[in-house]
Amino acid sequence: MTNYTAFPPLQASRFVDSKIAQFIETLKKIRFSGQLAWTAPKSGNQWIFYFCLGRIMYATGGNHPVRRWARNLAIYCPQMRVDFTLLQQDICQLEPTTFTISWEYQLLCLWVKQQKIHHKQAEQVIQSILSEVLFELSEAPGLTHQIKEDRTISEQLVLIDEKEAINLVQQLWQALWKAKITDYSLDKAPIIKQPRQLQQSTSEQVYQVLNQLLDGEKTLRDIAVQMKRDVVQVTRSLLPYIKLGLVQLISIPDLPAPVCQRVSRQPSAKAHHTIPLIACVDDSPSICQTMEKLLSAAGYRFISINEGLRALTILLARKPDLIFLDLVMPNTNGYEICTQLRKAPSFKNTPIVILTGNDGIVDQVRAKLVGASDFLSKPVDAGKVLSTISKHLPQHAVSPRGFD
Repeated sequence: MTNYTAFPPLQASRFVDSKIAQFIETLKKIRFSGQLAWTAPKSGNQWIFYFCLGRIMYATGGNHPVRRWARNLAIYCPQMRVDFTLLQQDICQLEPTTFTISWEYQLLCLWVKQQKIHHKQAEQVIQSILSEVLFELSEAPGLTHQIKEDRTISEQLVLIDEKEAINLVQQLWQALWKAKITDYSLDKAPIIKQPRQLQQSTSEQVYQVLNQLLDGEKTLRDIAVQMKRDVVQVTRSLLPYIKLGLVQLISIPDLPAPVCQRVSRQPSAKAHHTIPLIACVDDSPSICQTMEKLLSAAGYRFISINEGLRALTILLARKPDLIFLDLVMPNTNGYEICTQLRKAPSFKNTPIVILTGNDGIVDQVRAKLVGASDFLSKPVDAGKVLSTISKHLPQHAVSPRGFD
């Protein structure tokens, strides 16, 4: 059964009276067992609630279900190291038939049974996750909902007090409203956009702290946990830098979900993700089209980015194996983008090849200083491009497919 609900923008003090909260209360009254799924048509995001006799057992979904779970595990179960290799081993202990509820919940059940975590710790993790999911829903416009009855769902761990979770959401909204930061998503990651100006506008000590924290790999919520501070305080402390354009909030992908690595009985073809992904950041459409034709024909996956200001967001999300980066672009340049990429742990060793029409030694030296791996002159030469890729990705050599 699917229904459409258009929610008006929520005020800071009204989430407790929202249709989301009222709908959850209705399912409680009818002692519903099964799944309630909310979907945001614009983004395609979906959030799933699991009910047992009208009480919430768990909630998941949205942009960062794995990141959210790992973050709350670090807060309430510090003895459990979030090692995805170990998580895969634990998931392999679960029977496929147990996945009526998400793997995150099943792992918590397993760890309580194995006495790796306490029952109270699991309850705190689930309560906090539910509050975060409800908060995300309160920000999403035009939600639709769908319910699926499942009387086989039974209590395995805890049944959550949804009123407490709703109150926590309301308190967070009120705190954000009071701090005048309701327009900033807590699930976005801050990254330094203007390092030189930021360094000049603050003390050296503060700059070093910001330089370490704002690597584009952690959301505002993640940073708050790392600093052991309230997320509202963290966001408010960064607000002056954000308003000045020195720090930018970007969208980042979720952490990879751990999966059980079972041995297949049949040999499989080479996985698509093992083929190197090459990115080209250049404001010239003709350069990007030439590179796409060349690299696609050579058997590589390819993405082109024509807007320099969007480059960091896309690159952080897609994580290409090698990047061709134009030196001169409107509103930004290759030096700045390269500098920011090298601050992100996942790009420490990614080959970054600077593209430029200028063969000057000054540009080459400066490119090396900001962490560039190589330097390629325009107009691009097919042989030099492929040789450069082979040089930096020898383990991923791809045989050409009909390029001439």
